[in-house]
Amino acid sequence: MHSATTLAEPSRPSVADFHRVNRGGGLFSESISQWIGAFFALVAQRLGLRPTALTIANLLLGLAASVTVVALADRVAAGSVPAWVVGLVALVGWQVAYALDCADGQLARVTNQRSAAGARVDVLCDVAAQIALVTALGATAVAQRPGTPTWLVAVFAGTWMVNLVTSVMQAGPNAASMVTSTSLPVRLVKLVRDYGAVIFLAGLVLTVAPALTVWVIVAFTIVNGGFLLASIAFSARASLH
Repeated sequence: MHSATTLAEPSRPSVADFHRVNRGGGLFSESISQWIGAFFALVAQRLGLRPTALTIANLLLGLAASVTVVALADRVAAGSVPAWVVGLVALVGWQVAYALDCADGQLARVTNQRSAAGARVDVLCDVAAQIALVTALGATAVAQRPGTPTWLVAVFAGTWMVNLVTSVMQAGPNAASMVTSTSLPVRLVKLVRDYGAVIFLAGLVLTVAPALTVWVIVAFTIVNGGFLLASIAFSARASLH
């Protein structure tokens, strides 16, 4: 008489499992973007997709949204195309693209598909997507207010990349934070550098009041430029001790 051995079916990761391994990003990102990313990661895992597929999807969607904004910026300013239509494309497109960016890392960590090549692709796609996003905001500002100084758009574009550079540095062995508190007031203040919150604000402005885009550029030039100077001072002080 032969005894039958029943093998238990391996448990599948849940949305919560994917969200548990997220890399943060701020209050908005952790509460919204990372959860949407966890759902995308779950679907990708069930479909047998690799993390890089999500990375490429993030790039294509982000580029498509930004190119749409650039291509229609003059028409929106002239009133021949409704601002809310283009703004909504940007708002939804950028948010979904960012959620896919969150998802690729979650999928890689949960399914143990991390690789140096995948990490490089992720960073390079982030650079390309953010260049397109900055171009979209700059094109809108100039179309809405033709007198927008060229130097302002250039400084905005340069300081915007501070976010990407510091996020890459935070992933390394020498990562450090100027403000380590995780209290709610501090996290609310840090929303000005939470990528999910920032692109939500940018998309919202393009949807309801594109003429204010130039002030979005001014505000984030000040925020990112100030953060860059503070980071230099913080790191220089630490290196002297």
